[in-house]
Amino acid sequence: MDEDDYIPPSGAAVITKLSPQTLAHMRSRGDGPPYTKLSPGRGGRIRYRRQAVLQWLAERERQPGRATVQ
Repeated sequence: MDEDDYIPPSGAAVITKLSPQTLAHMRSRGDGPPYTKLSPGRGGRIRYRRQAVLQWLAERERQPGRATVQ
């Protein structure tokens, strides 16, 4: 599978170890990994780019005992 493949929320949930419902909640708050909405409205199909999900996780990696700068 290519890193630029588009995956459904269930696929992003497997990668992040978060539930699809948590990802949906994060989208509604403007948080979470970047996504693409393929159709309009509340029921619109959502897809994540695999590489974007992996990058989002990497950006949140922290070393124990180190202060984070924001």
